[in-house]
Amino acid sequence: MNKAIVIGSGFAGLSSAAYLAKAGLDVTVIEKNEDLGGRARKFQAAGFTFDMGPSWYWMPEIFDNFFSDFDFKTQDFYDLIKLDPGFKIVFKESTMEIPSNWEDICFLFDKYEENGAVKLNNFMDDAEKKYSIGLRFLYNSPGLSITELLKKDVLFNANKLQLLTSYRKHIRKYFSNEKLISLLEFPVLFLGTSAKSAPALYSLMAYSGIKQGTFYPIGGFARVIESMSEICKQMGVKFFTNEQVQKINIIGNRVTSVSTAKQNLKTDFVVAAADYAHVESKLIEPKFRNYSLSYWESREFSPSALLFYIGIDKKLKNLEHHTLFFDEDMEQLTTEIYETKVWPKKPLFYTCCPAKTEEKLAPKGKENLFILIPISAGLEDTEELREKYFRITIERLEKYCQQKIVENIEYKKSYCIKNFEEDYFAYKGNAYGLANTLLQTANLKPRIQNRKVKNLFYSGQLTVPGPGVPPSIISGQLVAEEIIKSIANK
Repeated sequence: MNKAIVIGSGFAGLSSAAYLAKAGLDVTVIEKNEDLGGRARKFQAAGFTFDMGPSWYWMPEIFDNFFSDFDFKTQDFYDLIKLDPGFKIVFKESTMEIPSNWEDICFLFDKYEENGAVKLNNFMDDAEKKYSIGLRFLYNSPGLSITELLKKDVLFNANKLQLLTSYRKHIRKYFSNEKLISLLEFPVLFLGTSAKSAPALYSLMAYSGIKQGTFYPIGGFARVIESMSEICKQMGVKFFTNEQVQKINIIGNRVTSVSTAKQNLKTDFVVAAADYAHVESKLIEPKFRNYSLSYWESREFSPSALLFYIGIDKKLKNLEHHTLFFDEDMEQLTTEIYETKVWPKKPLFYTCCPAKTEEKLAPKGKENLFILIPISAGLEDTEELREKYFRITIERLEKYCQQKIVENIEYKKSYCIKNFEEDYFAYKGNAYGLANTLLQTANLKPRIQNRKVKNLFYSGQLTVPGPGVPPSIISGQLVAEEIIKSIANK
């Protein structure tokens, strides 16, 4: 029986492990942290439960497809609630709630722009085509050969993908109202790039988040991780936690074993579902690397984030499950993140209050508040800076909620660049992998297979198809399929 070791237990790692085990491999997952899940871990403190990372459940069919591949349904593991409103946007002098019902969304667009509903339907028809094509071709291609892009069906649909048109330009062909434009642009910001740098292809994210809707899995994203790990265990996958990989041992052009501080494990295949740059720079010898350190330095990374996990001894008014604060200049923020790479003068931020949907996540009458401020990767990270931005954010929250908050805080924890580096070995403390720019799309992303080591593979948000939870699940599957093919071709 062929053996496989998966390094890292985030979505990509668990996906790879499950598919490899299903194919009959003896699979072991090694995780440096105490809990499985990578960025999707949870923690509990003072009676409050917090998801540490992902909070937006979009592209639900990707999750459904994963569970279906193992003869399960998503609902076998957790209940999925469609949020209504899906989210709220706070502008300088007004707010906008995004309803779950499509007719209501169309009415909203008519309110802000003449013939807004007609324009929206045209925009979403186009976005749906991109969504379908993107999932069929780009999101399910391993990116190992340019010939993948030369297939008849890909070439036939290439024009529809608009890879050479910026997302910003694309949106403005349909809309002129700045609030509607902000609504449609924001998914790209959290994908790891600016609207002016992202190809129009990524309107597919607006289709998922707005047309399909925003969902919430009861139990949070940690429950999704638990569900995937349950499938892994049913498939016979073994797990080692609190165990850090120190070296991937290579003889000739093949990995022979993986060393930790506790043991040396022989293997036939390795899936590095940890940070790609870390694996290459720290776990294998320079002569075996796909990419040099200068390569990683030249890449455009998605933002990092300053996060706050806050337990409050009362309910907060005016906030929804998801609330986006666009009450400052988005253009300035994207410039500060991607061009000047400085701490933002007037940050935009996002809040998540999951106890508004799942009450048990906070003690009765209390609130678990998650705050995310996107910032450039690689910035200086000090307690003084964290506290400065906490004060800025809380002051704006207090003003918006018309409530005192600071004096009601029972629990507070910050998380930023240093933590991403320490917990995940994330290059420059990035939170979302590589930016989804044109020059970092599809085959132009780092390869899922090592060119010099035949049985070393990579998965996760630094390779294809890209950042985000659904792409990471797909990434794990793509790698598993390549390994299974290599075994079949022996």
